[in-house]
Amino acid sequence: MKILMLAPEPFFQARGTPISVYFRLKALSELGHRVTLLTYPLGQDRSFPGLKIVRLPNVLGLRAIRIGPSLIKLPLDALLLVRAFWETARGGYDLIFSHEEASLFGVWLSKLFGLPHLYDMHSSLPQQLENFNFSRSPLLKALFHRLERFVLAGSRSVIVICQDLFRQVTALGFGGKAVFLENFLDFDDRPPSPAEVRKTKQELAPAGEKIILYTGNFQAYQGIPLLLEAAARTPAGAVFALVGGSGAELRVMRDKAKSLGLLDRVVFIERVPPDRVPVFIAAADVLVSPRLAGTNTPLKIYSFLKSGKPLVVTDLWTHTQVVDEQRAILVRPDPQGLADGLAIALFDPKAQDRAGAAKTRADREYTPEAYRSKIQKAVAMACPAKAV
Repeated sequence: MKILMLAPEPFFQARGTPISVYFRLKALSELGHRVTLLTYPLGQDRSFPGLKIVRLPNVLGLRAIRIGPSLIKLPLDALLLVRAFWETARGGYDLIFSHEEASLFGVWLSKLFGLPHLYDMHSSLPQQLENFNFSRSPLLKALFHRLERFVLAGSRSVIVICQDLFRQVTALGFGGKAVFLENFLDFDDRPPSPAEVRKTKQELAPAGEKIILYTGNFQAYQGIPLLLEAAARTPAGAVFALVGGSGAELRVMRDKAKSLGLLDRVVFIERVPPDRVPVFIAAADVLVSPRLAGTNTPLKIYSFLKSGKPLVVTDLWTHTQVVDEQRAILVRPDPQGLADGLAIALFDPKAQDRAGAAKTRADREYTPEAYRSKIQKAVAMACPAKAV
């Protein structure tokens, strides 16, 4: 099958949706499909059999595109629509597969050219307005709700990445179209070498301290200030490694750590390639996700569950739709609550039992075979006559 994929983000960059796009492409290639990816001008090329990447021209001279909704995406998405129209008009495609807001004109093109449409729903569009503090306008949010229903109604099948989105789609009456596909694949199936792990441990904790690890961006909803405030309340003998910040957000968090007197206990590592993250996970003693907002499950959770390391998460739906008290340490989303949970993970031997239970479930349910099967199911629902 020949698929036109519309991805309104910089591909590839080590952040949420581009990571998901990467694994969609990998799975589609392994299933024998040919994909033309139409995406923004920024990002690193990735190669899979059957994949062709078509980038928009960088007419605005952009050097970065921030995560979440932004005004700069409006002209980029207009260019994406024009190029998508041209690609579709040329013919030869069996399916339009679109991500995020590109689904709006993906559905329009599918109706215009009589092609099936598959919507990859990484988040609720109206909810993004609030999560990223883009707008709290009731009128704009109502418009986005209408647009979301338009996309769901115009799609043959819908990929949802967490239980919360599945519930939303079902409540709107489109549950029969939905394929629940959690983002649980890893970039490198090869375990880090013992030498790599020892070196990383020595760099992060030269005095042999325990290592508490956070990985991901430093957006406000991730709860990094909460984690730093908890660090100030955590007993001595542990260092905090925060991997993934960059730019102004990283500088702000460094300043906060300094104000809390934590510079000797917190190590900041700027954004690293995704295949380096498993080394940090292997070197860590405790993993933490202090997220405070949103309802999507953080991508990192699946890698954390597979690690066999104690996991501490805020007791919010963003986490509890995947983990429970048998597999993680759930904590109040406040500094003392998080500090208490980290102390349990560090010093209570029973914390390892939860980590073992999490790994057992992850090894059983979150496999490449399961991932490919769900991708193929979504494609087959959208285009049954052409699916491999």
